[in-house]
Amino acid sequence: MAEALLTIDAVTVRFGGLTAVDGVSATLHTGELIGIIGPNGAGKTTFFNAISGVQPPTSGTLHSGTDNLTGKGPHHYAAHGIARTFQTPRVFPDMTVRDNVRFGMQFAGRHRQGPEGLRSEGEILAMLGLAHLADRPAADVTPSQQRLLEIGMALGTRPRLLLLDEVAAGLTEAEVDAMAQRIRRLRDDWGLTVVWIEHAVTTLLKYVERVLVLHQGRKIADGTPAEVVRDPHVIEAYLGDEMTNDTAQGATA
Repeated sequence: MAEALLTIDAVTVRFGGLTAVDGVSATLHTGELIGIIGPNGAGKTTFFNAISGVQPPTSGTLHSGTDNLTGKGPHHYAAHGIARTFQTPRVFPDMTVRDNVRFGMQFAGRHRQGPEGLRSEGEILAMLGLAHLADRPAADVTPSQQRLLEIGMALGTRPRLLLLDEVAAGLTEAEVDAMAQRIRRLRDDWGLTVVWIEHAVTTLLKYVERVLVLHQGRKIADGTPAEVVRDPHVIEAYLGDEMTNDTAQGATA
């Protein structure tokens, strides 16, 4: 059995009378490539915020190994090898591409070891296809390159668990597919565990091996893509109108 990197137990997030995440439990294991899908308002980003220290849960617990991370800030999560991106890329526009990645390294501490050891900013930029832009200000690169750069900043913290929040948003179909292939390589070549929220359901189901489905803040399915696209609760709640035959066939390939 693969090591449990993060154990999520009945996590709930409430904002006043609104329950955005409702008692979600899951265990994220070493080496997994997991997708999270669900309609708008399903609680996906709030769930990410809760499991990365951005939003303390109202109730429930989060453990990395034997360490209780519940209620602690993002810096503690980074120190435990958990990093995330945001829907809107958060880069420092006036800093160079290289220095943005260096910031990620300094955030978690330069000597924190990732699954494949200590990597330089040059290795990270090369993996992401950004090496030729290393000395350019981040403001000068394209939106798709800024999304890659934010992943680079997250990789700079030497994570074991990488949480990606809609990194393909706004990209062309070809760019989405290239992004998905790069994410798969990060998992395969660098030994990361990756959890990926995405609205590009067809692409996501083609590349991930496990899918969590959220609806109205609750987890309604957790299984392989082939299992999830045939789950009657998923079809009723989310995929009925949006899941095409091509998507279902792709999930079983």
